[in-house]
Amino acid sequence: MTAPSAPETAATADARDELTDGYHLVVDALKLNDIDTIYGVVGIPITDLARLAQARGIRYIGFRHESNAGHAAAAAGYLTKKPGVALTVSAPGFLNGLVALANATTNCFPMVQISGSSERHLVDLKQGDYEEMDQLAAAQPFVKAAYRVSRVEDIGRGIARALRTAISGRPGGVYLDIPAAVLGSIMDKETGDKTLSRLVDPAPRQLPAPEAVDRAIELLAGAQRPLILLGKGAAYAQADDQVRDFVESTGIPYVPMSMAKGLLPDNHVQSAATARSLALKKADVVVLVGARLNWLLNHGEAPSWNPDAKFIQIDIEAKELDSNQPIAAPLVGDIGSVLEAIAERTKPGQIAAPAAWREELAARSATNVAKMAERLKADPSPMQFMGALKAVRDVLHANPEAYLVNEGANALDIARNVIDMHVPRHRLDSGTWGVMGIGMGYAIAAAVESGKPVIAVEGDSAFGFSGMELETICRYNLPVITVIMNNGGVYRGDDVNPLENDPSPTTLMLAARHDKMIEAFGGKGYRATTPAEVTAALNEALASGGPALIDCEIDPSAGTESGHIAHLNPKGITVGNITPAKK
Repeated sequence: MTAPSAPETAATADARDELTDGYHLVVDALKLNDIDTIYGVVGIPITDLARLAQARGIRYIGFRHESNAGHAAAAAGYLTKKPGVALTVSAPGFLNGLVALANATTNCFPMVQISGSSERHLVDLKQGDYEEMDQLAAAQPFVKAAYRVSRVEDIGRGIARALRTAISGRPGGVYLDIPAAVLGSIMDKETGDKTLSRLVDPAPRQLPAPEAVDRAIELLAGAQRPLILLGKGAAYAQADDQVRDFVESTGIPYVPMSMAKGLLPDNHVQSAATARSLALKKADVVVLVGARLNWLLNHGEAPSWNPDAKFIQIDIEAKELDSNQPIAAPLVGDIGSVLEAIAERTKPGQIAAPAAWREELAARSATNVAKMAERLKADPSPMQFMGALKAVRDVLHANPEAYLVNEGANALDIARNVIDMHVPRHRLDSGTWGVMGIGMGYAIAAAVESGKPVIAVEGDSAFGFSGMELETICRYNLPVITVIMNNGGVYRGDDVNPLENDPSPTTLMLAARHDKMIEAFGGKGYRATTPAEVTAALNEALASGGPALIDCEIDPSAGTESGHIAHLNPKGITVGNITPAKK
């Protein structure tokens, strides 16, 4: 028999109060640095860390898969401009979270993934510990930085360093490894408290050199067809007033990347979004504001771009410059400071967009807007992407406070063209990598961080990556409405297997009832077969303020292979000419 434990005395209680441990120090360090929410999946060795965080006033949002928790933390970092924190278990849980952490780094979102890990002496000798893995080494190639805390007295320093690294300069993902033994280590509380620190100015302003500003102004002043291109970095910067002043004081047309939509309303008179192809092809001087000349912009190359175009690039990371095209006027600094410097050093009337250029773009925009309006008038049966997305657009117009999360192939590409935005940072999508699976994580973060309703427009294939998080949405009673473009396939649902009864590689279940999924968790499900039904369901769901899902039955023949990026598919000799093998 086990001897009964002695009753706790005042002396033993006092002794306990004079001690702390790794769990408490992690939570205290996070609270000291204003981290108020953690996204994660619990298990050995971090379950008590989540419990303690919750008990100490940090909100813990528990997910069904670490990748989705990580995507939520990344989106929280983007929306709040402070590091989002994801908490995972060791080895497989860590690897699941690493997908989101790598995506956060690529998208320049500040995020910290804290993972428990196995004992170092066992891992290093490969002795076969529970979930044994050298997680620090595994993370390093995919993140902005990776750190390990090996002593309990270094937890405060590790948390502070991870948070500063994530948010300073170009934001990104940081991995922080905390072995189980460190979490359980006990030390004197007074000494432990002294190891914690609050960050001072973790993301300091970075001012551009005056001569660099003058060089850019001179180049813009001589432009005949200037163009401003706004990237999601401009949205993240929260320098909304400076961006607007720069655009409107110069009169230069601008094109927003998808997550920069809403920095200025999409119906702004200077927006050239609906004449994007013409704007890129003819612009002679282009100002990149928080945007990179990567694959999303065809690397700045002709024929998509004017081969003689000169680029001015505003970026906080100097090594990004000249990555694809020579940058004639580099401006290294934070976007707000750079735009303020341009305003201060520009003489009145020095920069202006010639009327002929503005009129040319306006004419093309008017033509394209009219064509789109004609396409949106159609109401075919079965329902097409256009009709369903027009319904979403119209409801968003009436509810501008709602956030839009968007992923898929055709669901993403067509929504970008149909749904215009009018509020900054209210559109979140697949971003720089173009990954699927961000939907439910981003939607949950937007709802948690803002308290506002979220409409997640999902392709049925993309939804499958994170669909179980419907339970998370319902468990926390979040105002998230998931709208699924259900055409029964990856890209489209009418592909066939020419030889056997198995579905084709791109075929999903056309008869799937996603609305029944959310009903299983207590949310409200809708089935919509017409745009009018989409509108009615969306308005009712918004009015209810709770979790809902609208399963939109889309024509299975609607959509194109790989959406707007079909050209990225390699062209082999069998493409379009696949002959079934004989049995």
